[in-house]
Amino acid sequence: MREQFETLLCKQVQSFGIELSKRQVEQFYQYFELLTEWNKVMNLTAITQMEEVVSKHFADSLSLVKLLPQIREGNLRVIDVGTGAGFPGLPLKIAFPELSIVLLDSLNKRIRFLQEVSDTLGLRDVTAVHGRAEDFGRNLQYREQFDCCVSRAVANLSTLSEYCLPFVKVGGSFVAYKSGKVEEELKESKKALHLLSAHVEKTEAFVLPDTDAERILVQIQKEAKLAKKYPRKAGLPAKEPLG
Repeated sequence: MREQFETLLCKQVQSFGIELSKRQVEQFYQYFELLTEWNKVMNLTAITQMEEVVSKHFADSLSLVKLLPQIREGNLRVIDVGTGAGFPGLPLKIAFPELSIVLLDSLNKRIRFLQEVSDTLGLRDVTAVHGRAEDFGRNLQYREQFDCCVSRAVANLSTLSEYCLPFVKVGGSFVAYKSGKVEEELKESKKALHLLSAHVEKTEAFVLPDTDAERILVQIQKEAKLAKKYPRKAGLPAKEPLG
């Protein structure tokens, strides 16, 4: 299985122009093993088949380079909001080790898993934190401190933007990983983005390698400092999206 894993992973990420070292491939395999092992006792992911983990978790996470090639430079500070089992933050860290990554999730048991992965893989400059985006977005240690915020969390774009833009420096980007069609969401998010001092910079649609899964990355650019009232208190962005 290990050989098949290596062949599949290298082939898929090469389609994004990414070359992995033997050490990096080994780290991805260790990640896969830990994911499937921990998943037996806690619900981390519904995707556990090796081929699907490679394409729908690992390659999908690394697709960010299609939209944001500067991520390759590695000297960026990135936060992954609602990271779950570590996607896309941990695959980005493995592929681009110079990145500084913060993984934020509201479930403490996931944080324990992320810490275990980071320790086992020997990853440095990775911080896994337990909490809600609405609370951390007001914390001066995190507010407007990141070059880029990424999220594969399931929420509409207006809600996600209120969770994520508070973390982004002026001039930085929030990138939402989406599947399927997003035209309606983009339209509905216009007012929210205006209130959050941001705009849609560009989108990148593609099909995941070796699958028929449609993906779209949405890059939202931060134009100015955020009004102090955002993000609103916990629960409100999801219940009452801006706009």
